[in-house]
Amino acid sequence: MNKYNDQQIIDSWKINAKPWITAIEKDEIESRVLVTNKAIIDAVVGIKSKSVLDIGCGEGWLVRELEKTGIPSLGIDVIPELVAFAKKEGGGRYKVIAYESLSYEKLKETFDVVVCNFSLLGRESVITLFEKIPFLLNNGGSFIIQTIHPVVGCGDSIYKDGWRGGSWGGFSDKFSNPAPWYFRTIKSWKSLFLSNGFSIDKIVEPLNKETQLPASILFIGIKDRN
Repeated sequence: MNKYNDQQIIDSWKINAKPWITAIEKDEIESRVLVTNKAIIDAVVGIKSKSVLDIGCGEGWLVRELEKTGIPSLGIDVIPELVAFAKKEGGGRYKVIAYESLSYEKLKETFDVVVCNFSLLGRESVITLFEKIPFLLNNGGSFIIQTIHPVVGCGDSIYKDGWRGGSWGGFSDKFSNPAPWYFRTIKSWKSLFLSNGFSIDKIVEPLNKETQLPASILFIGIKDRN
């Protein structure tokens, strides 16, 4: 039996919500400041959408940035402390909803874009979420994922799907109990899109100019029209 599971991810984020908020407020995560924040904003804004759902919105930074560009956005997250902070900061709408509970019936609305920015770390939760996304998107809508680049993130491990132990390396000592994450190859990510009614419009690999390595990978899927 594997020692890692999806619930451990949630447990970790409940413990680390406060230091995470501090890290975001103080721009402590270099890759975000240098590369990945701009990459996800550019990807969403470039679609010229009129509505966005940010799944795993955390403390709400992306929703706030999209609202500044004039795009009405809703952020959801399972961690109450993160959503409470987002609501206090304002700039968009926010709700506490677990991935497993997310559905059209729950929200009663659909969107031009659904985005997951480094928020798909589990196994079963991600599979279930992919099955639900088409019902939350308007026809022709886009599903955008930014995540750890599989080739860079694989490290010295075997390049195959599977659970990996987490680490807060590079973060402050305020963080504890690192969350595990489920590693997926590029082929597996593409398969999730294609098997759930999406065509893949674009794959982007934002480059960190300091390391000359991809800082992340973005998949942009388009919901096939009915």
